[in-house]
Amino acid sequence: MIALSFIISHLAFSSVAAQTVEPAPMDSIRILEQKVDSMLAGDTLRISMPDEGEAIIAADTVKLKMPRDWSTWRPNPKKALWLALVLPGAGQIYNRKYWKLPIVYGGFVGCIYAMTWNNMMYKDYAQAYLDISDDDPTTESYNKFLHLGRKIDDTNKDQYSDIFKNRKDKYRRWRDLSFFVLVGVYALSVIDAYVDAELSQFDISNDLSLKVTPAVINNRSSSNILDSASFGVNCSLNF
Repeated sequence: MIALSFIISHLAFSSVAAQTVEPAPMDSIRILEQKVDSMLAGDTLRISMPDEGEAIIAADTVKLKMPRDWSTWRPNPKKALWLALVLPGAGQIYNRKYWKLPIVYGGFVGCIYAMTWNNMMYKDYAQAYLDISDDDPTTESYNKFLHLGRKIDDTNKDQYSDIFKNRKDKYRRWRDLSFFVLVGVYALSVIDAYVDAELSQFDISNDLSLKVTPAVINNRSSSNILDSASFGVNCSLNF
């Protein structure tokens, strides 16, 4: 503690001697000593410096903490991949592409809604098909699908039975298709997070040009000395 107090006091006196400013009041010195005591107890002392960021004084070292420059920050593709696998949309958040979140979560919500709706309709038509196929007159759940004033009797029973069966199969296919689309949206969100992070490190030069220069092409397969070399054109594309 004595050594650290000596270092801080030395820095304070050196700054005063170099800048020829008025000495710090006693209240500031007491506050600094209290921060040093708190630092030695396990905390971290932070001192703001003009035009130099923030100095962090620990018990054994002094570090200079500078603010992160987000304009030069590049995401890690592997980290973005794992985040997208664990939590849908987390990869887009890590890549700082927040505008993609409504697309990702909108796709998930739409697929879940379609899957729930088709599953409900499938169960209703499946139960109606079972009720119209049995001989129990008390099971008449199919009546809620009939138009006003229509009834099912022996003349149209087979027709309605085919209708309920076809609709039952249709909603079952749509339910299964909604599930596969949900898996596809999840896979696309993972691929997008990885590719987006990978392309963020792809450097594209500002020099986009095409150069055409003469070149000498060696024909090593030719045994004739006169045909061992030929002239051509070399095209070079910079991007």
